[in-house]
Amino acid sequence: MPKVISATANPDKLREISAIFKSLWGEPVEIIARPRELPETIEDGETLEENARLKAKDVFDSISGGELDTLDEPTFIIADDTGLSVDALNGAPGVRSARFAGENATYADNVAKLLAELGDEVNRAAHFSTVIVALFLDGLELVTGGSIEGKILTEPRGNGGFGYDCIFEPTEGGGKTFAEMTAAEKDNLSHRARAINSLREILEQFKD
Repeated sequence: MPKVISATANPDKLREISAIFKSLWGEPVEIIARPRELPETIEDGETLEENARLKAKDVFDSISGGELDTLDEPTFIIADDTGLSVDALNGAPGVRSARFAGENATYADNVAKLLAELGDEVNRAAHFSTVIVALFLDGLELVTGGSIEGKILTEPRGNGGFGYDCIFEPTEGGGKTFAEMTAAEKDNLSHRARAINSLREILEQFKD
């Protein structure tokens, strides 16, 4: 059974990643949480890929030589970084999506700031992008990603999801925001699901 060590310190992301693996992977996968004693990664990269790599490297360094470093099963660290890019804001918040309203911003803080920045802007086009870095314990690194187009609403809708889900209506979502979808509906088309599915397709090439 493949073992995947998650580099995220965000419990919402961990739940979503675990659910996506369960539905998309096609075989049982054990998700191992980020080591609790590991401090949060300082995400000071200039791109999503740089931040994902920083998180993967932190976990890799923390488990090197330990129990997780001696597993016989195929094992890799999965780290992702996700950004919401709004056309009218020249791609912002982008790489700073999680910290748009400040370093200790809540989801609500970030949503409020984004809506305030957009104001009455007519062009609400936006897209979510996720970049994944999969780092194997032998040093092999794979990078892939996924994205989804949509628009930013003028006010929140829905009680599910997290982050900007309540104001993002994906083009392929049948008129629902991510926050109005069930977890399964979101996981079937989200940027993160597409990134993980892309990783699965890449790893299929290594089999046999």
